[in-house]
This record gives sequence, structure tokens and C-alpha cells, in this order.
Amino acid sequence: MKKLQRLELLKDFIQEAVDRGATSVQAVHQYIADLPFEALEQTGLISEEKAGLRQKHRQSIGVVYDAIRRINREIGQLISDQFENLEESKLAAERIAPAAASAPAKKAAPRKKAAAKKTATKKAATKKVG
Repeated sequence: MKKLQRLELLKDFIQEAVDRGATSVQAVHQYIADLPFEALEQTGLISEEKAGLRQKHRQSIGVVYDAIRRINREIGQLISDQFENLEESKLAAERIAPAAASAPAKKAAPRKKAAAKKTATKKAATKKVG
């Protein structure tokens, strides 16, 4: 299995763990949040009319955990898109590389060193003067 595929598999594993974790924490949160409502209902301090508060509270908790799961999915999609971009760029590089390798390489002409040229010019001038 390629390294990129292993990384994407790991990303999927983490994403699924976060999703399941958010669902579990939400269930615990809702259970704990319901305890005061149950106690108030049993003592008669909350009437049936006001029991709608409990449902509104449950909905607000649900909105928070739904947002966590949505953000988790969006981050996972963003990472998957980046993996796809990496794979495509790697394929493009592999397609371009053989074309560059098969093209005849131009050999650079040897360059004369500037210092050697100046020395040769000075020697010639010295011979003419002397």
C-alpha cells in the first residue's frame, strides 16, 4: 500500500473516531442535562407547559454536536482533496518526466574563464611592447 493511501486511511479512521466520539459525548451530555429537568419535574416545580424548555435545551445541545460532526466531515473532505491533488501532481510529474528524459539534452558549450582571457591578452601586449 502506498504511503499516501495509508495516510488517507488513517485520516478516515480519525474522522470516523471523531464522529463516533462526538455522538457518544452528545449522548452523555444530554443524559446529564436531563437530570435537573427530571428532578424539577418530580418535585412539581416544572409544569407540563414548561417541559418544552427541556426539548429546547436538547435541541441546542444537538445543534452543537451536529456542528462538530459537520466540521469534522468538511475537514476530512478538505484533506481528501489535498491527497487527490498530490496524487494528480505526482501523475503529471511522472508523465512529464519521461518526455523530458527522451528529449535530446543540449550540451552547454564550454565557457572560457574571464581571468584566463585577460592573462592571455596581457601576455600578448607585453610581447609587442618588449
